[in-house]
Amino acid sequence: MGNTDIQEKVRQIFTDYLSRNGHRRTPERFAILDKIYSIDGHFSVEQLLHEMEAMKFRVSRATVYNTVTLLLDAKLIVRHSFNNSAQYEKSYNTQTHHHLICTECGRVSEFENKGIKGIIEESKFPRFTAMNYSLYVYGICSNCKRLKTIRMKKQNKSK
Repeated sequence: MGNTDIQEKVRQIFTDYLSRNGHRRTPERFAILDKIYSIDGHFSVEQLLHEMEAMKFRVSRATVYNTVTLLLDAKLIVRHSFNNSAQYEKSYNTQTHHHLICTECGRVSEFENKGIKGIIEESKFPRFTAMNYSLYVYGICSNCKRLKTIRMKKQNKSK
C-alpha cells in the first residue's frame, strides 16, 4: 500500500470513528492525523506540537492532546512508555517490531527478530486472545557505553 493510499485509508477510518462516536470532524484533527502519518518512528506530544508549529498550522496544546486520545481510541496510533516518557507511533499498516531503549541517553531503536516474533505468535494463552504486543529491551547503547568507559578511564587516571 502506497503512502497516499495509507493516508486516505486512515482518514476514512478516522472519519468513520468520529461519526460513530459523535465527535466533530475538524480540519485541526485531520491535520494532526496527517502529520502523525508523515512521521517515521516515535514521537511525543511536544514533538508533534513543534511539528505543527513548523508547518505554520496553529493548533492548541489541548487540541493535540484530545486528538491523540481520539486516535488512540480509534486504534490509529499506539502509546509506548519509554523511560517514564510517553511516546506514540502510527499503528495502521505497520509491522510488528521491538524496541531497544538506552537507559543513559533515552534513545529508542527499533529491531525485528523473527525468532521472538514466531514464539509469541505461536504461543497459546489460556482464556486470552493476543492481538498485538510490544517488547522493550533496556540497556546501554554503544555510544553511551563508550562514553562511560572513557569517563571511568579518566577517573582512574586522576586517582
